[in-house]
Order: sequence, then structure tokens, then C-alpha cells
Amino acid sequence: MPFHPPSRTWGLAQPPGSNVAAARAALRWRWPVFTALLATIPAFYIELLEQLPTPLATALYLAAAGVIGLALLDAARHLDHPRQHLRRNGLDLALVAGFVLAAALPASLGSPASLALRLAVALLSLVRMVWTLRPWITRGGLGYLMLLAFAVLCVCGAGFWALEPRVQTLGDGLWLAFTTAATVGYGDIVPSTPASKIFSVFVVLLGYTVLSLVTAAIAAMWVESAERRIEREILHDLHRQVRALREEIAALRADRPAGR
Repeated sequence: MPFHPPSRTWGLAQPPGSNVAAARAALRWRWPVFTALLATIPAFYIELLEQLPTPLATALYLAAAGVIGLALLDAARHLDHPRQHLRRNGLDLALVAGFVLAAALPASLGSPASLALRLAVALLSLVRMVWTLRPWITRGGLGYLMLLAFAVLCVCGAGFWALEPRVQTLGDGLWLAFTTAATVGYGDIVPSTPASKIFSVFVVLLGYTVLSLVTAAIAAMWVESAERRIEREILHDLHRQVRALREEIAALRADRPAGR
């Protein structure tokens, strides 16, 4: 599927008119940045789980900040106005600063301020990851959306399996992820720890968004089918009227007296 850069973006894609080298640099860093952002998800929960070492979380946060910073600098060095490029990518700059602070602050369990900042950074990371996937979330991309929904369900199910003591199997984790994302809430399994409760917030935000996109894509397919049928009927009627008009003109020419 071809990628069409947006006219204005918070991400690494260049606006129209940027040179080719900067655009290629942005595309080259797209998936490394996405992977680095994805790695900060376990870093957030490492800070919440006392039995896991916090140096690993610090390393993941700093690695994400370094990758995003290198991506920004690599794209900016090919431009005539690098500062303008940095201003356009304010979200990435905020993420770099947020990841550095998240790595420097004390553990979230003992500091509400640290937890609030890491939550804010996690939400910004989620927005950035969705923005990265935006070229694949198109009106006709139902297959990509279904694949994305399946991947989100599996990741969220595995997350509940790792974070929630009441979830004994991966199947229970998938079930809890689905009921949470769909906002059904049967109540047979509920999050009970601070880590799983916070995780459920992101599951609702991400899962509800993906489910909405899937249902919207399916509805768009029905609307497009109806539009195509109406267009065919309009074209058929137009061709019939043009054919009748041609026949009428031919009849008038045949009835016209010779020499006139």
C-alpha cells in the first residue's frame, strides 16, 4: 500500500515539499521508532511490579529516547530549516523529554508524581504508535484492521496473563482483554492489582479504538456497495436517455425534406 505523507504531522513523516533524503530518513526510522515505543510498555509495568528490576525499565526508557532523538536529527540534517522540522515534531520532542524523566524519577509505587508522569508519557506513546500505523488504517484496509485487532487482543491477553493473579491461563487473559476492550464487563474475571487496573485503562482506550475502526470499515464497505449500485443505476438511466435522444435526432433527420 503506498504511503502518502500528511501535510502536517507530529511524527517523523515529512510534509510536502521536503527533500527526498529527509523523507527517506523518516521512513527508514519509522519501524525502529515504533519498536522503541512498544518496548516502553513493559518498562512502565516493570516500575509497578516490585519483583522486577528497575534498571531494565530505565534502560528501555533511555533507549526509546535515544532512538527517537536520532530519528529526529537524521531527518533534520537533510533539511534547510532543521529547527522548523523539530517544531513540527513537537510530540516526538515531548516523548524524548518524557522518557528521560521517566528513567530518572523514582519508582512509581513510592511516588504518585512519578506514576502520573509515566502515565502521561505512556498515553503520548500510544498516540504516537497509532500515528505511525495511520497509513495502514485506511478506508479500504479492512484486512489490516482485522490483523491489527487480532494482534491487539493477543498482546492485551498476554498482558493480563502476566499482570493479573486471577488470570490462570492465556485463554482467561484473552477473554478478559476482549470483555475489557469491548466494555462488556461480565464480572467473572476482574483486575485486582494496581498494575492490571492501570493496564485495563490502556486496553479500553486501544481496544475500543481498534474495534470502532473495524466496525467503521465494515460499515464503509456496505455504504460503498450501495453507492456503486446507485451509480450503476444512474449511468444505466443516463445511457438509456442518451440512446433515446440519438434515436429521436436520427428520426428528425430522416423526416427532414431533401435539400433543406
